[in-house]
Amino acid sequence: MALSISRASIKRPVAVWLTIIFCLLGGYWGLNTVGRLEDPSFTLKTALIFVPYPGATATEVEEEVADVVENALQQMKQLDRVESKSMPGMAQITVDIEMTYGPDEIPQIWDEMRRRISDVEGELPAGARAPIINDDFGDVYGMFYAVTTKGLSPSEQRDLAKTLRLGLVTVDGVAKVEVLGLTEEQITIAIPSARLTELSLPPTQILGIIANENQVFSNGEVSEGPARISLSVPPGYVSPEGIGELRIGAAGEVGQVAIYDIARVVREEAEQPSQVVRQSGNPAFTLGVSALTDRNVVEVGAAVSDQMERLKAELPEGVEIIPIYEQHVVVDEAVSSFLVGLGQSVAIVVGALMLTMGWRAGLVVGATLGFTVFSTLFFMSVFGIAMERISLGALIIAMGMLVDNAIVITEGMVIGMARGKTAEDAAAETESATSIPLLGATVIGIMAFSGIGLSPDATGEFLFSLFAVIGISLLMSWALAVTVTPYLGKLLLRAPKEASEDPYKGAFYGLYRRFLWLALRTRVLVVLIIMGITVWSVMAFGQVKQAFFPASNTPIFYVEFQMPQGTDINVTDAEMRRLEQLVLAEDAVTDVTALVGRGASRFMLTYSPEQADPSYGQLIVRVSDAEAIPSIATRLNRELPADFPNALIRVEAIAFGPPAGADVAVRFSGPDPVVLRRLADDVIGIYGAAGTITNPRTDWRQREILVEPIIDESRMRVAGAVRGAIADTVQFGTSGLRVGELREGDEAIPIYLRPPESERGGVGHLRDLSVWSDGSGSYVPMANLVESFEPRLVEALIHRRDRERTLTVLGGARNDLTADEAFRSVRAEIEAITLPDGYGMEWGGEFESAQMARESLGKQLPVGFLVMLTISILMFNKVRQPLILWLVVPMSVTGMVLGLLFTGLPFTFTALLGFLSLSGMLMKNAIVLVEEIDLQRSQGVPDYKAVVDGSVSRLRPVVLAAGTTIFGMIPLLPDAFFASMAVTIMGGLAFASVLTLVAVPVLYALFFRIHPQ
Repeated sequence: MALSISRASIKRPVAVWLTIIFCLLGGYWGLNTVGRLEDPSFTLKTALIFVPYPGATATEVEEEVADVVENALQQMKQLDRVESKSMPGMAQITVDIEMTYGPDEIPQIWDEMRRRISDVEGELPAGARAPIINDDFGDVYGMFYAVTTKGLSPSEQRDLAKTLRLGLVTVDGVAKVEVLGLTEEQITIAIPSARLTELSLPPTQILGIIANENQVFSNGEVSEGPARISLSVPPGYVSPEGIGELRIGAAGEVGQVAIYDIARVVREEAEQPSQVVRQSGNPAFTLGVSALTDRNVVEVGAAVSDQMERLKAELPEGVEIIPIYEQHVVVDEAVSSFLVGLGQSVAIVVGALMLTMGWRAGLVVGATLGFTVFSTLFFMSVFGIAMERISLGALIIAMGMLVDNAIVITEGMVIGMARGKTAEDAAAETESATSIPLLGATVIGIMAFSGIGLSPDATGEFLFSLFAVIGISLLMSWALAVTVTPYLGKLLLRAPKEASEDPYKGAFYGLYRRFLWLALRTRVLVVLIIMGITVWSVMAFGQVKQAFFPASNTPIFYVEFQMPQGTDINVTDAEMRRLEQLVLAEDAVTDVTALVGRGASRFMLTYSPEQADPSYGQLIVRVSDAEAIPSIATRLNRELPADFPNALIRVEAIAFGPPAGADVAVRFSGPDPVVLRRLADDVIGIYGAAGTITNPRTDWRQREILVEPIIDESRMRVAGAVRGAIADTVQFGTSGLRVGELREGDEAIPIYLRPPESERGGVGHLRDLSVWSDGSGSYVPMANLVESFEPRLVEALIHRRDRERTLTVLGGARNDLTADEAFRSVRAEIEAITLPDGYGMEWGGEFESAQMARESLGKQLPVGFLVMLTISILMFNKVRQPLILWLVVPMSVTGMVLGLLFTGLPFTFTALLGFLSLSGMLMKNAIVLVEEIDLQRSQGVPDYKAVVDGSVSRLRPVVLAAGTTIFGMIPLLPDAFFASMAVTIMGGLAFASVLTLVAVPVLYALFFRIHPQ
């Protein structure tokens, strides 16, 4: 078959030229139509469920709400894990789906989840509101802006936000627009409590009037002639003034009074906003724009930018729109940079080939490489594989393997023509001898990456394009090597003037022959030396730094700020203002986005936004140069704790890959919060003693003070009062009793009834208030009903994991350490903690994420290696040859270890993938070498001569393939994501070439008992 393809290619040049034109035009089309992303997308198989339960403590929320919802969710077979966070007045349940379910199955799973939640709504306690389900938690708003609002009123801000949202959501390719951080408002009816008592006016009457007056009623219709006319009774108020004009009092009485007569009605900024946003110290709100998933984000982003420029012309004076993160710009720059890197890699490879093989042979191989790259771009577009960091990196990683097939065919033609054969005969003979081994070796090389392609978890999904692109490009390289390369060789290659039966002359080949002769004579010693080096390398691997994914080179970092649990959001905001100014003073910092009360929109896939928390703040800091981030982070982590002694502050760089959470985390599960906190204290003590962990903390945070009125039941009954009235009075005297809302378009501004500020104070003033008694129709002093207000410490955050109370102790790695080094420094001591019966411990953080990714990869590896083993056995139809191949694979660890130790780079998950790929590269070269030795022996060449000549014939192709791969990796070295993988492949392949040219022939001679002559 190979012979017919080769001859057909040379004899039918039209088909070859059609193939070349297809590659070029298809590649050009693919380059212009393929999707573009910064990083690959992966599906967040997570949903959030919020269940409000106003007035309930965290324990009540846990027992009455979270447990009910968790029980319903537990019945879902697709469930991987359910976690809940119970806090005063709210349950937050996080649902994670098994990784085995693909992106297309997730919407149906969410539908089932919604049905189950709907079914249990009736089991929730009275007072609990309907669950709110957020199953688009993973939406990415990659075009993320801050809109400054200095000088704008809250209503003007809302109008501006509506204008911008409407202007952007209509842009072709835009999916959603999210606005966060608008200044919130409230309407306060400030009425002295004495006036309520004097008028015997219960708060419920004010509530009823306000609620009724602002309802939208169904008013009916009437026929007038041929027309049907609708009737509408307008609301009683449409402004704070209208509220003040409402009259209250008993029906039929002339003594009714307007609210204005007894109270002050004020429209003001919310006293307790849910979120505050600033941009470099100026008030602002954020605007997040997401693109449709099937659209090119660069094109959508460009359209959004154009629309934004048009909208800027209509902005009020002083308002600015400042980009925080523009995915399309980042993607365009990243892809352009990678295309330059790809071009550099191709140029390096082709240049190396021309220098070593001559310009004609180098041009043949280089042209085949170019056609392979172009055809790969075509199929990437056809199969919907976006052009992003991983897929483009895969092309560079595969560069050496891509040229290997063409090198073998070209080398065979050069040697054959040097021996006096025609180009056609030389090509046919070479292809006949090598096409099947090359195909088998190519498939083996692809299957070395199969663990990535078959892994169902987020890491596998993130890296899938690596497997896909390498698979496509390697198959195309083989197909073009057996079709296009022979024809190009006939056109360009020239036979030497004098034929030679031994083209392997010269010092280069002679030196290798002598070295191989020595190795074969001392083969046992050589094997022992290689084994010893391998054992040393495995032991030395313990000295290599470990990491999951490296830090990103995006010029952004975060400052996470956490005040004690229960801190007023205004206090948090005041501290955040100080923090902003300190960070802005850094020379390399260009701008700072401050978020108080919750995180930002998910503006990149690896960003995990914090949910609502008044004690939380975050700075998104942009710098002029990403290389400045480590020094800034070190300085801030060292200096800020002294400036903010009551806060936990940590500076975090953006990491590649799926988020892993904290660097170091250990979870304790059990029933008693007291025991869980004691165990947590033990761990925090270990963290502190080790000195390797920063910002030790627990996810349960501090306990909060809860003040409870001690009610005299008998007096309350005698007075005709009820607990609800006491609760309303307490709320009236503190944060305010919500009595209605003012509707303005799609906004609902809450209305609160409360005393004037002069009558509001601490807990002590509550006994001075009066409680309405429906029984007596009058007010009763609070002091007559409540003996005292008693404070006590209660759990404010209760976390559960798979229905079991779970407390997590978190920490960050010291700046000069990796997460793995910090983890290993405390692991043994923490695992030695004695756990009471009924309590469990497990590790989380980066260790768990890396472990899960490696386990998922490990589950798929046997399939890939089984295919590789099967192919290698079927190719030889024997056992000893495949055994030789597989014995040399583990030996490649030496080059990897030396490379990582020399550069100081950590062994990351991507480095693991690089190491696995080495097996494919090594096997590819070794297969052709063993096949050549077998072929020569089958042709009657003496065994020893066959081993030596077969090895010599593979010397230049192996060195060229390894050299081109190593040099082709150079453009990847500056890339933080691929650096460790590149070093792994470069070091591993350099040593693997020695293994191929020395260990393989030595093992062959040992296994077949061949002795030097």
